Amino acid sequence: MLKNVVAVVLEEVHPFELGVACEVFGLDRGEEGLPVYDFALVGDRPGPMRTHAGFTVDVPHGPERIAQADLVVATATGVRDSYPEPLLEALRAAHDRGAYLLSICSGSFLLGAAGLLDGRRSTTHWKHAETMARRFPLTTVEPDVLYVDDDPVITSAGTAAGIDACLHLVRKVQGAEVARGIARRMVVAPHRDGGQAQFINRPLPEADGESLGPVLEWMRQHLDEETTVDRLAALAHMSPRTFARRFQQETGTTPHRWLTGQRILHAQRLLESTAEPIDAIASRSGFGNAATLRHHFGRRLGTTPQAYRRAFAGA
Repeated sequence: MLKNVVAVVLEEVHPFELGVACEVFGLDRGEEGLPVYDFALVGDRPGPMRTHAGFTVDVPHGPERIAQADLVVATATGVRDSYPEPLLEALRAAHDRGAYLLSICSGSFLLGAAGLLDGRRSTTHWKHAETMARRFPLTTVEPDVLYVDDDPVITSAGTAAGIDACLHLVRKVQGAEVARGIARRMVVAPHRDGGQAQFINRPLPEADGESLGPVLEWMRQHLDEETTVDRLAALAHMSPRTFARRFQQETGTTPHRWLTGQRILHAQRLLESTAEPIDAIASRSGFGNAATLRHHFGRRLGTTPQAYRRAFAGA
């Protein structure tokens, strides 16, 4: 269930990261057939909170409002020496009753202070990763990824990675079509794999006519075909070694991982919108057979194709 969402705001909150939570969960998109969330801002106390940019935000609720939430978003408020204990207690109680907890950037430190990262994998903005690993030694910090889903706790890196993490959670709980609808309104990519690198060495193609955009589109249109790096390199008119390096630079991941992610997305769409047998969907998505599709669904989504279809068919 994902209906009641709160975003935690403390003094010196970063406006963009707060805005991510407000944009994804705080807008009424009911006229487009998308979910409408009961969204609220929560602080360690009600009242105005100063932002990192100097202006203030009115926060109407204290920690008690967290008791109603299906999802608690810990927004970025910088790295602090300590956090208000009533707020930490409310986060622990939310976790204990099964709520999702999602952090954006330095919001991970709030979850860590509550003990909610102990024994889990996590991430944060790359510049805070070493500090977080020292401060919370019971968590395994993955410093180079966009987000980590260690259900029911999701941690993400800075800024735009928070959008990716929020859409990932929407996709996981409410289906790919809902996530695509929200992403379309926001004019952002509907999916970036969490294992993608935070920092891409060359985020924009150099002015050499060698952007991989046409190759990526070809890959999307031929998901059901056997694809090798040699074949893709030939399409890009590069050596395999140069292609692999360029692919990592432009996408932040490997061709195999990127292609697997696209195939899973295609399978999700087919499971939601068609009654085709699982074997047929596996073949059309490039997985070959139902067993391979189930394997990748389990690894990436933590569920089976049949369970996903039952949850989201006709979404």
